[in-house]
Amino acid sequence: MAFPNLQVMLATGVFLLSYVLIIAEKIHRTVVALSGGAILILAGIISQEEAVKAIDFNTIGLLVGMMLIVSITRHSGVFEYLAIKAARLARGEPAAIMVYLATVTAILSAFLDNVTTVLLIVPVTFAIAGQLKINPWPFLIAEVLASNIGGTATLIGDPPNIMIGSAARLGFVDFLVSLTPVVVVIHLFTVAGLWLIYRRQLVVSPELKAEIMQLDENEQIKDGVLLRKSLAVLALTILGFLVHQYLHLESATIALAGASLLLLITREDPAYVLQAVEWPVIFFFVGLFILVGGLVETGVIETLARESLQFTGGRLTATAMLILWLSAIASAFIDNIPFVATMIPLIQDMGRLGHLPSLLPLWWALSLGACLGGNGTLIGASANVVVAGMAEKRGVFISFVDFMKVAFPLMIISIIISTLYLWLFYLQ
Repeated sequence: MAFPNLQVMLATGVFLLSYVLIIAEKIHRTVVALSGGAILILAGIISQEEAVKAIDFNTIGLLVGMMLIVSITRHSGVFEYLAIKAARLARGEPAAIMVYLATVTAILSAFLDNVTTVLLIVPVTFAIAGQLKINPWPFLIAEVLASNIGGTATLIGDPPNIMIGSAARLGFVDFLVSLTPVVVVIHLFTVAGLWLIYRRQLVVSPELKAEIMQLDENEQIKDGVLLRKSLAVLALTILGFLVHQYLHLESATIALAGASLLLLITREDPAYVLQAVEWPVIFFFVGLFILVGGLVETGVIETLARESLQFTGGRLTATAMLILWLSAIASAFIDNIPFVATMIPLIQDMGRLGHLPSLLPLWWALSLGACLGGNGTLIGASANVVVAGMAEKRGVFISFVDFMKVAFPLMIISIIISTLYLWLFYLQ
């Protein structure tokens, strides 16, 4: 594949170098992405105006809005309440607690950021494992896998879906109807697999089970008034997501309106709440969009699209399967956010050049592959790395190989299920 001019070579070189540095994690990925974007602008490969146009502000706005809502809601104690409630519903039975906690994590991850979800659930998990005097590892891996699976189900569950939805003009209902059914099946297969793997390790005495039943989930609620206000606004926000397409409103508008309303009725200090927004993540996206914009401007993405269509013969089924499996394997080893940012314009160009009957199967293939592929290894998704770090601080070391032994086969099963689902419902 030949790119004749210097601008193309420079844009490609800066992008690939940025990718390598992001994977190596020697320099913070936000610094890498912003520096790469700045180099492209300074070199004249993309103008400042074009760079601003390349930034998807719908993705940025949706992320900021949901981060603000979660930042306020978490102080009510509702997430700790749900974890303790799940343990009591399981009657103190460790294997059942693992399944319940994984399910709670999956549901929360469908509506909250995956990293936020595990940050809220993991500390309670350690407390429950301590009460039962068992290794928390089975609980932790179940929660990690469930967070990435649950995040696949909705538009707002995982950053790749936010990016895909914004680029493809797909709404909350589109993701809910098209991906939630297969995500439910994948979650059931995953927790069943984990139960088979760990059931013999998750055995404790009746006395220890009784101690779990003595926990009171109501004690976790720190502010009942804040809880009621937060849940009301969260419900309104989700309702807004369900109807935003019909109201001709962007998803970011709904999220930011919900955040503004919650700030208004709770009278929280904006300076304090805004500190909880993950600004490094937001600016990472900004730099990344500019890097990909450079590839679009120089025609690199279009060239890759032509090559991919030539490889698959322009057949929709072959193209969808290529995207699904390539996304899954790649996302197991590299950050799925830059990967998806690169794939989005590639798929758009495939549709333009290949005259494919519909791009929907390709968007769903990208979403399923990128989100579920993150379960393959310990570095496949941010939630995985965060949980490993939290565990290490508490004296539980999760090795790359031990994680992969369990997680990679379960990830492959999830992609096989996704393959069948896409073929049956979108590629027949």
